[in-house]
Amino acid sequence: MKKSMSLLEFYQMFAANRPDVIIPKSTLDVPNGHFNVFKRLGYCTLNPSPYNRRDFYKISLILGKGVLHYPNEKIVIDGPALLFNNPTVPYSWETTSEFQSGYFCLFNDSFMRQHSQRTNDSMLQKIQDVPVFYLDELQVMAVSAIFEKMLTEIDTDYPYKYDLIRNYVNLIIHEAMKMQPREDPAGKTHNAASRLSSQFFELLERQFPVYSSDHVLELRTANAFAERLNVHVNHLNHAVKEITGKTTSDHIAKRIANEAISLLTHTEWNVSEIGYCLGFEYPANFNMFFKRQMTVAPKSYREAHHELSGPRKR
Repeated sequence: MKKSMSLLEFYQMFAANRPDVIIPKSTLDVPNGHFNVFKRLGYCTLNPSPYNRRDFYKISLILGKGVLHYPNEKIVIDGPALLFNNPTVPYSWETTSEFQSGYFCLFNDSFMRQHSQRTNDSMLQKIQDVPVFYLDELQVMAVSAIFEKMLTEIDTDYPYKYDLIRNYVNLIIHEAMKMQPREDPAGKTHNAASRLSSQFFELLERQFPVYSSDHVLELRTANAFAERLNVHVNHLNHAVKEITGKTTSDHIAKRIANEAISLLTHTEWNVSEIGYCLGFEYPANFNMFFKRQMTVAPKSYREAHHELSGPRKR
């Protein structure tokens, strides 16, 4: 299975369309992590971009039309949008209009962890949902202004510029969070439920992506997660349902199904191997699970995908 696209690979792909881009040192592994910011104009001509995971976060202000390809859905973006991509979910972007503008920034875990864990937690909570936020004119102006500040700041000699840029990244995330509908119109606090829900999603995501067929998921049930978090399973279920509107088991099943789709699409592993590494001792159990989630058997899904995408590549 091809692993995530690295930052260096992204820059090399980027430079093929933007000769003005200077590719950073190949290590890209500095004590404070990695960050960079660009304007989209002149870059988004690759159609579509490679479908895979990236080993970095990407926040984009999209001005232009296109289609975001996710593991099990296509999202048509036909207006100004703020898009969050994380290292756990494979995706591809396909332009559908000649006009493409806006901004995007790239950063890794090390960069944000220099400042706070809160940002990572807030992004992890969005992993199960599509992180697309549509913007009105005033919101476009506000987010554009933040990106412009990052573009200006990154070229300065200010010794604390990356601390300042981290704050700009957090500002963009907060702008997106303000656009989310309030989950409690009565104004009741959800702090305890939110913390427990965040811990659950962090544990869930630690198990992915699966890179080896010898790897077996350790946590697959609500009870297993509750035991690891030292809480009663009913308490965990209540917290997750309160914050997300879905049950703990729903989130676990969806995440395993998404990983199954990725493995069926991007590996040569047989269906039994995929089922085993996802925690299914017997192939029949995996087939039943996948068909329940996707309404089609895993083998049929793989065959249909390969017919649409052409010859399989390793």
